[in-house]
Amino acid sequence: MNLLESSLITKYNVPGPRYTSYPTVPYWSVKPDQESWKEHVLTTFKKSNSTQGISVYIHLPFCESLCTYCGCNTRITINHAVEKPYIEGVLKEWKLYLDLFGEKPVISELHLGGGTPTFFSPSNLDYLLSSLLKDVDVHKNPSFSFEAHPNNTTYEHMKVLFDHGFRRISLGIQDFDPVVQKTVNRIQSYEQVKKVTDEAREIGYESVNYDLIYGLPFQTMKSVTDTIDKVRTLSPDRIAFYSYAHVPWVKPGQRKFTEADLPDNDSKRALYENGRRMLEAYGYMEIGMDHFALPHDSLYLSMQNKTMHRNFMGYTTSRTDLMVSLGASSISDSTTAFVQNIKLVEDYLKAVVEGRFPFFKGHLLTEEDLSIRRHILNMICFQETTFSSSEKEQKQEILKRLVEMISDKLVKVDGDRIYATEACRPFIRNVCMAFDERLNKDKPETIIFSSTI
Repeated sequence: MNLLESSLITKYNVPGPRYTSYPTVPYWSVKPDQESWKEHVLTTFKKSNSTQGISVYIHLPFCESLCTYCGCNTRITINHAVEKPYIEGVLKEWKLYLDLFGEKPVISELHLGGGTPTFFSPSNLDYLLSSLLKDVDVHKNPSFSFEAHPNNTTYEHMKVLFDHGFRRISLGIQDFDPVVQKTVNRIQSYEQVKKVTDEAREIGYESVNYDLIYGLPFQTMKSVTDTIDKVRTLSPDRIAFYSYAHVPWVKPGQRKFTEADLPDNDSKRALYENGRRMLEAYGYMEIGMDHFALPHDSLYLSMQNKTMHRNFMGYTTSRTDLMVSLGASSISDSTTAFVQNIKLVEDYLKAVVEGRFPFFKGHLLTEEDLSIRRHILNMICFQETTFSSSEKEQKQEILKRLVEMISDKLVKVDGDRIYATEACRPFIRNVCMAFDERLNKDKPETIIFSSTI
């Protein structure tokens, strides 16, 4: 890393959102009530179901042990008796939406996240999906995927999900180094990962994703290099190479190590650049932020044909205007409104038993929100956006905020088009922050976001 790159990292490595939504959750201000949420959902459903279909996300929060790097909403337990009551709660919530729609939804995307979806037994997952899919139509080009822990994902899990239309599996790897694994309490062998990967391909899965993380405690250049060398031998179709988000004020499990155990800013960025160079040498293409894919993978193809989208599930290969999210803590998106479900499992279940949409917070988007959201989505997916003739004032204000990034040759302006240079890839969240009107009007007094780089 040269002195210029180092100085830019020092300059721009500030707390900032990951922009899976705009406005970001801390800036949600106008919460919908039950009737308002139903109105927004139904309006979007009627406009888009027959053309796009809808996306469904199911949050399955249970894990048998806590991975201390994790920032997700989880429930740690070894009591598998929790599975069936939770599934019944999810199905009750789904029934609320089915009753609201009044006609069969077309499921375009379906994703199981967690937690650990494969905490649930194959038979219980079969029951959940059989029940959820019996009253729907499936899109002609569906995208069904799930997250899995290599240590508890069996052939039976993968076969049941495959039989319900799942074709992509995402395995949480993080790092193969035993010191790092022990520190973050995520111990899994290369042999186990290979076994699950080989079985998934044997069953017929078309895309295997690995999640890797850089910036973990005690991670070194050698451990990252060794991890990616091992990954190369298994040739996953897609790789998410995430920056570790150190937020111990949000996730107390991260207090088991300190910032002194983490790579410093320059070292952390060097880990990413080394990983990126290796992945590109192995034929992977960099996509958006933190993602890589082989040229045959659907995520790369969606970037090429400009259909890639970003939502609370991360990057997806196509856009649906309605995303229904089921389960504790999950976030739904009607394009014009967001809601987040109750986080505590018991309170979530109580709400759905009472026949209520179980959200506790949300936001109704203004016209300004929708405009800014479009630009941020364009930047974070395609590294460019174009202003309309009616957005001249907005453009001028954003250009003022981008003066330094333009001076540093990270951003360029071509008429109404603003685009990021290749050197800007590490700083794309910073570019998005310039568009973020709510963040710029009301800067947080305490740290609420992870560092951008």
